[in-house]
Amino acid sequence: MKTAFYIPLGILAIASASCSQQPSVTSPDGSIEVNLLRTDSTLAYSVDVDGKQLILPSMLGFEAEGLTPAADAKLSLKTSSLDEEWTQPWGENKRNRNNYKELALTLTAPNLEMTVRVRAFNDGVAFRYEWNVQGRDSVTVMDELTQFNFADNAKSWSIPADFDSYEKDYRTLPLDEVENANTPFTFLTNTDGIYGSIHEAALYDYPEMTLLQTEHGAKSFRTALAPMPDGVKAVTGAIFTTPWRTIQIGRKATDLINSAMILNLNEPSKIKDTSWIKPQKYVGIWWGMHLGTQTWIMGPQHGATTENAFKYIDFAADNNLQGVLFEGWNEGWENWGGNQHFDYLKAYADFDIDSIARYASKRGIELWAHNETGGNIPEYEAVLDSAFAYYNSLGIHTVKTGYAGGFKHGYYHHSQYGVRHYQKVVETAAKYNIMIDAHEPIKETGIRRTWPNMMTREGAKGMEWNAWSDGNSAEYLCILPFARLLAGPMDYTPGIFDLNYERARNDARRIQWNGPNEHCCIKTTIARQIANWVIIYSPLQMGADLIENYDNHPGFRFFRDFNADCDWSEALQGEIGEYIVVARRAGENFYVGAGTNGEARTLSLPLDFLEKGVTYTATIYADNCDSAVAQDLSIDSRDVTAADTLDIRMLPAGGQAISFMPKK
Repeated sequence: MKTAFYIPLGILAIASASCSQQPSVTSPDGSIEVNLLRTDSTLAYSVDVDGKQLILPSMLGFEAEGLTPAADAKLSLKTSSLDEEWTQPWGENKRNRNNYKELALTLTAPNLEMTVRVRAFNDGVAFRYEWNVQGRDSVTVMDELTQFNFADNAKSWSIPADFDSYEKDYRTLPLDEVENANTPFTFLTNTDGIYGSIHEAALYDYPEMTLLQTEHGAKSFRTALAPMPDGVKAVTGAIFTTPWRTIQIGRKATDLINSAMILNLNEPSKIKDTSWIKPQKYVGIWWGMHLGTQTWIMGPQHGATTENAFKYIDFAADNNLQGVLFEGWNEGWENWGGNQHFDYLKAYADFDIDSIARYASKRGIELWAHNETGGNIPEYEAVLDSAFAYYNSLGIHTVKTGYAGGFKHGYYHHSQYGVRHYQKVVETAAKYNIMIDAHEPIKETGIRRTWPNMMTREGAKGMEWNAWSDGNSAEYLCILPFARLLAGPMDYTPGIFDLNYERARNDARRIQWNGPNEHCCIKTTIARQIANWVIIYSPLQMGADLIENYDNHPGFRFFRDFNADCDWSEALQGEIGEYIVVARRAGENFYVGAGTNGEARTLSLPLDFLEKGVTYTATIYADNCDSAVAQDLSIDSRDVTAADTLDIRMLPAGGQAISFMPKK
């Protein structure tokens, strides 16, 4: 029987009689307050920021079989707090502070214990549901009733809700024009100027959450979960904990980027020895397929050949890179778009994987295996252990997965079925010391803290869209850090230097792959392409262009000098959709990336993030503002200290990248 789980009036009367006021919890600095309260016979929550309402009373609860409260249930409240520092093997910041106050409201009946756990941080709030049902093996969730009712209208940035893909253009809309949205759902309130983002943390064994405008008003949203083919949203154990529902909060746009709240809501690492988990820079046989000059399938234009593999391995070894990716190395690509059958253990005849692995080991380069599934999940799961064991035996410790195709039997990518599969891949990979780069993924929700071999994922329109569509605008690139990247690292595959694809256009063998491509190009400057290596965080960072376009190019020095294994990061300046400036430190070296939208822009950058008392050589990779040609790059070096200020001049759609290295 389907039952709506509401907290009855009688239960709330007990709470009111035992408390002088409604249950609430306040952030450690006192600026954010979450209240639990009664609204129309239900349990609801509200959020105040700086004494003003951000979220009006909003419903909590479920429609589910097995979550039926008894009339004589008892309600109890428990408060706690935590202030700790923790470290991770890699990340934007290797040291993080986890500081919150918590309120747990528990309803106890003979057959059910239900807890709503709320945490208030200085940079946001989070809540989740926990249940323990007696006398049942499982709980069938038909719907989740969680709401987000805004007190003020707001400007928002989001992609439309889609249970199969996140590869959508961002929309900049007022709340009342948003019918549905995926998360992170970023907003700026009209009256108080509060920045925020709705998302979720610790997503396991449960469908992803999207937002759907409710019938109660244009500023009111409810959760909409990806369903299974029979309409059921989730079947959980009798003892279960849902993902956290999160609202990150800031007074500046960059506060959202600098928040570690999503990570803090995940458990510590389950992998005891993480020494094999290593960030790296890589190149790969990939871009040529999207340009139409190479193919995944074996034939005259096959990209993943033994000859090309040796060439890419040599390039990586000679340029201070650590890894090489090979797409199209394995048999089965001729079935893509058909029966979606791939062989994850057998290489094409022109790809001698054993000799390639030996040569890579000799040159100190990590090989990457690519596993495209086409959405054929049963086939992939059947061979998962044997494939990963095989890769490990070859010295392969990184696998890029792909799911470009519909799941069989009507399942959505982002349903409970999909979430279970993506997690199975991560945990199986950990058994064989393999890191995962997932494309067409389930969205990041901070599980990389718990499973640090889950390195990076796509989950938005990446570089390949520039090869065969209208591409990604400079404005899109200025929204990405404040929306998609709030969830976690992205394998955007940056760094295209041949902005107009001159090499591809001069290749008589070029084919029209995935649509007309003769007018496609990169809509930024080279300086912005270099800056994206800093701005778009990923511990596995790719130099995505054809390696011939990097040969003898002075701008590639930045990538050779860059270190993907950073220790500290901070977004220094930025406004959503307008501009962004990010700094990162790796060891003693610092790196800055800046980018603008379609407007030319000059920013003043104080260098007070550098170590005091140290003189650095700053190498500046900038737009040539005198020529206003996107292909032109200006490179300059000067000595600076933390007391100095630099002017960052950018062309429309341009950028700037700077490396800071201590003078010896």
